[in-house]
Amino acid sequence: MRKKTTSIPVNHFDGELNSGIFIEKISFKDLPSFEELGQPERHDRHSFFLLETGTITLEIDFKKHRIKSPSVIYMHPNQVHRILAFENVMVSTLGINNDNLNPAYLKLLEEITPAKPLLLKKGTFSLISGLVALCIKFSKRNPDKLYHSLLKDSSNAWVALVISLYLEQSRPADSLSRFAIVTKAFKEMLEHNYAAVKRPAAYAQKLNISAPYLNECVRKTTGYPVTYHIQQRTILEAKRLLYHSSKSVKEIAFELGYDNYSYFSRLFTNISGMTPLTFRNKNLD
Repeated sequence: MRKKTTSIPVNHFDGELNSGIFIEKISFKDLPSFEELGQPERHDRHSFFLLETGTITLEIDFKKHRIKSPSVIYMHPNQVHRILAFENVMVSTLGINNDNLNPAYLKLLEEITPAKPLLLKKGTFSLISGLVALCIKFSKRNPDKLYHSLLKDSSNAWVALVISLYLEQSRPADSLSRFAIVTKAFKEMLEHNYAAVKRPAAYAQKLNISAPYLNECVRKTTGYPVTYHIQQRTILEAKRLLYHSSKSVKEIAFELGYDNYSYFSRLFTNISGMTPLTFRNKNLD
């Protein structure tokens, strides 16, 4: 049976020499026991992985991804993940916090989340693996007077390259319609306010537009109204807490901004097709 904690475990990358940046290369033989690996967790920073060899199966927010090398994977600090299986793995990892990220990159990372793993072409893999190797070399030069600057700048180059790969798959920002621009701004705001702000009118006010216009923009762009997105984001967090923590349903409802436990339970059931407790118990071993 999987271990339960009072909250979702957070990996703080303890023991790193540098503040806010963590880089390492891990091979199959260096991995800890599968029991330890298989525990769900969040990271306390943005995580970037270059899967150089092998295959790994990850569960990220209840979605399974079987990832073959060579691939890149980005995970936002909010995302809960765990390793389900791996074979002949060699992976390079970068963990970087907000303080060390280029502010422009931080905004772009919020926009591409959730990001699916990307399979790399040979030329692209050669480029990014060379950059990653350089970052790893800088991470080992702690005596250098400008050590942190070298590490920070090279790490941000790694981040920028990964972001550019994701952006190649999306629509250019300058070609977005007015509706899409408003929807994008709403989703960014929602990510930071979903637990406290539930009314579409409140988001519209923050964006200096009317509630009907916000709803029109979001519906035209996504096919769903503003309320749908607010509820979906809140229920995703509820699922994370139900599955990965031992908090009661009432505690989770309150944490997510619902004083009325019965309303939260009905909402969860309507969206998920099952009660919160059924969701929590259905995957217990």
